[in-house]
Amino acid sequence: MNHLPVADLTIIGIYLFAMIFTGLWFSRKNKNADQFTRASGSIPGWAAGISIYATFLSSNSFLGIPGKAFGSNWNSFVFSLSMPFAAWIAARYFVPFYRNSREISAYTHLEGRFGPWARTFAVTCFLLTQLARMGSVFLGIALSLQALTGFTMSSIMLVIGFTIILYTLLGGIEAVIWTEVIQAVIKTLGAILLLYLIIRNMPGGWHQIVETGIRDKKFSLGSLSLQFNKSTFWVVFLYGIFINLCNFGIDQNYIQRYKTTPSEADAIRSLWLCVKLYVPVSLLFFIIGTSLYAYYQLHPELDSVIKLRAARDLLPSGSTPNSMSAFVRTLRPSDYGDKALPEFMVKVLPLGIAGLIISAILSAAMSTISSSINASATVFTYDIYKRYSSRTKTDIQILRTLYRSTALFGILGIITGISLIGVKSILDAWWQLSGTFAGGMLGLFLLGIISRTTRNTEAKIAVLIGVLILIWMTFPRIIPTRFAALRSTMNTQMTIVICTLSIFLSGMLMPGLRKLLGHSPK
Repeated sequence: MNHLPVADLTIIGIYLFAMIFTGLWFSRKNKNADQFTRASGSIPGWAAGISIYATFLSSNSFLGIPGKAFGSNWNSFVFSLSMPFAAWIAARYFVPFYRNSREISAYTHLEGRFGPWARTFAVTCFLLTQLARMGSVFLGIALSLQALTGFTMSSIMLVIGFTIILYTLLGGIEAVIWTEVIQAVIKTLGAILLLYLIIRNMPGGWHQIVETGIRDKKFSLGSLSLQFNKSTFWVVFLYGIFINLCNFGIDQNYIQRYKTTPSEADAIRSLWLCVKLYVPVSLLFFIIGTSLYAYYQLHPELDSVIKLRAARDLLPSGSTPNSMSAFVRTLRPSDYGDKALPEFMVKVLPLGIAGLIISAILSAAMSTISSSINASATVFTYDIYKRYSSRTKTDIQILRTLYRSTALFGILGIITGISLIGVKSILDAWWQLSGTFAGGMLGLFLLGIISRTTRNTEAKIAVLIGVLILIWMTFPRIIPTRFAALRSTMNTQMTIVICTLSIFLSGMLMPGLRKLLGHSPK
């Protein structure tokens, strides 16, 4: 068990207090539901853009990206390279659509297009995606703080989780956005400081890191071959475009921020500001991961420590020392990459610096979780509570429901994080879960916006086709062994791509098929 010095704990305590104080400060303004969910359209475009960037740059980025770069290469950076393509589509089509809509929820219009089932389906997919996001982020912050403090991951999630719930509950979307502006600055500066400290502890400096990376092929963006059963360049690129279309185009977290700005132009500028910030900063985290790999090559004793930690997490309790030792020898860097950064912080960072870096990681986690909690509460209140309630609700009743659902989804996020304890890669876990839950939602949205002829029943059939394909790709082992040839062999990142296209294309083709059959001889 490790114990943080008082100086580091003091820095962390000051940061947590500042976040709660921010929530208290903005709680004075929350007199109605519009202020709680939209800040009455008073947020500057630059602040909304930094807030979107902060939501993107979660602890999954702070820990997961260096972990991936440490364990493999820069293949996952292709995700960042796909962002401008998705942002252009969102700025051209999605932002004007939502700005012209008077509804705070991103999913209300689906009911007018296809009926109540479409709205309910999208809301369900969204809420499941947010629980997956919050759970993976809670896991990341607990993983790092466990290595630094020795406290259990569950207790860390509980303390951090209830802090986030408190300031999100008090301040609403305005508190979320302005705390995210602060958090964005903290975690970006923390990443720069962290890279500087790693390079400073390398005898050969930056040149030694580059030499090690070239020697072990750590800078590769992945194979350019058209193989879809591996994480190639094109698989990650396609995944990135589709998942970022989900983020920028149909995710309530981002749609809600478009509505907090004074104008459509401000909303579009906020979207592009996010891209301009995230792409270079995500590259910075890949450099951190490769630098950590080079550092551990020089310090095999630290590499052995994180291997042992990984073995303890992956093996069942009560394993014998011999089985533990044999298992450790089989571990590869990809099996324990997420533990490299926390261990470096424990062993290398000087007094006081660890508290700053932990605050940066906390800010990365808290910005994403608070955003997800607020968006989930908004969707639940307007798309479920208000929609299915038999009586007309007053603004005070809606505001009270927003408060209650904020607390509810914060608690559910903590529970999800605890259930994910033990996964090998935070980033892989999040990518798989988000791809699974978001695929059907994006396909239905594109169908509703682009097609003018697809009817309600045809949309239902298209979604059913997409869900069946999603199940086939996500759970290949439901197919009996004797029919193993029918199992999906595609990389899990292709789930959202195939599912989205299957819903969209089948929904687009069915009106033509209906017309053809309707004019065919009886």
